[in-house]
Amino acid sequence: MARNIMKKVIKYNNRDELVEKVASNISTDLTNALDSRESVTFAVPGGSTPGPILKKLSEINLDWKRVQVVLGDERWVPYSHERSNTRLIEETLLKNAASKAKFVHIYANFDTPEEGILHINKDIDACLPLSVALLGMGADMHTASLFPGSSNLKLALSTNAPNLVAVSAPGMSERRISLTARVLNSSQAKHLVFFGIEKKRVFDEALSLNPLSAPVLGVLDGALVHWAD
Repeated sequence: MARNIMKKVIKYNNRDELVEKVASNISTDLTNALDSRESVTFAVPGGSTPGPILKKLSEINLDWKRVQVVLGDERWVPYSHERSNTRLIEETLLKNAASKAKFVHIYANFDTPEEGILHINKDIDACLPLSVALLGMGADMHTASLFPGSSNLKLALSTNAPNLVAVSAPGMSERRISLTARVLNSSQAKHLVFFGIEKKRVFDEALSLNPLSAPVLGVLDGALVHWAD
């Protein structure tokens, strides 16, 4: 696996170049997908790393009214909460030209994600398969909310996984909900982005592990990996 993945790792001269090129690539992927489908679905991550890419994308003119945007994962907190990924996406992507996109929520006003999944899943199911997925990677080798040692990880990585899983783990301050690897891997195009030498070291280490220890491995097949110092 490692040899095949390394062929698809792109190193950029700086972070600004990465932001420009990845935003351009995703725009092209979405436009190509719209050529063959009435509507397409774009999965996006939370976190600080993808923010500049999403801001750049928001300024690109494409047929956004035919694009459905869904988060790869969400903390089980209200939209107004400072740690809400929904709030982050509204502040970065869902403005300018991209304000016409349809946002598909993966949070609902229920006490637990397990309860919420029952009400959210029909909307998620209706917008699958994904057309484009933008992914990040944490220092612990997680992607979306698929964390090493988290509840439901084995299910989330399985080939017969549901669309969504509820997530909890020791030390995690909020419950979470996440798209599963099966759903992320349904995407026609996948882009994994990270910054810094330390993240590159973590990525290289992950290639020698298994998905339960390094969940990012569960979504790397067919992905383009983009990184800059």
